[in-house]
Amino acid sequence: MRSMERIFRDTIAVKERVLQDRTLLDAADAVADAMIATYRSGGRVYFCGNGGSAADAQHFAAELSGHFIFDRPPLAAEALHGNASHMTAVANDYDYESVFARALTGSARRGDLLVAISTSGDSASIVRAAEAARVHGVSVVAMTGAGGGALAALADIALRIPSNETGRIQESHIVFVHAISERVEHVLFADEYKLPAERPCAFESADVAALPRP
Repeated sequence: MRSMERIFRDTIAVKERVLQDRTLLDAADAVADAMIATYRSGGRVYFCGNGGSAADAQHFAAELSGHFIFDRPPLAAEALHGNASHMTAVANDYDYESVFARALTGSARRGDLLVAISTSGDSASIVRAAEAARVHGVSVVAMTGAGGGALAALADIALRIPSNETGRIQESHIVFVHAISERVEHVLFADEYKLPAERPCAFESADVAALPRP
C-alpha cells in the first residue's frame, strides 16, 4: 500500500508532466474556445461519463449552468446521466451502451458540443455517445488518459492526461474542468458585465436572454 505522501507525489508528478506538455495545454485552450463558440452561436454543451467520470461530467456542467468565479447568466450545460428513469429504461429495454447515445440523439442539435469523459478512452457507452455525436453534427471533446482509446479517435479535440492510473487521470481532469470553466466564464461575461472576481449581486432571470437558444 502506498503512503499518503507517495500518492500526493504521484499526482504532483502527473501535473508536472501536464505543465510540460504544450500540445496538451493548447488543446485545453482549444476546448475552451470551442465551448465559447458553441455558446455564442446559441448552442448547448453536453457531458457524459461513468462512475467517477460521471461525477466529473456533472461537476463540469454545474460550473457552467451555475457559475464558477462570479455570478452571471447561466449557460446551457447538461450531464446526460441526470435522468435516472431514462438511464434505467434504456439500459433495461436496449442495453447500457446506448444510454448516452440515445439521450444525446434526442436532445442535441447540429452545432452543439459533447464532452465525453473516459479514463481508458474505451468505455463502450461513452464511445457510442461520441459516435452518435458525429452522426448528428455535434462536435466531440474527449477527456481520457494517456492512451486515448477509441474515444480520442472520434474527437475533434482530445485531452489525454499523461498517466495510465485512473485516480491520477481524474485528478488532472478536474483541474482542466476548473481551468476551462474559468476561461469560458471570463471570455463570455467578464468584460460585458464588468463583474469583479468576488461574488457580486446575482443577475435577474431576464439576463439569461443574453445567450438565447435558437
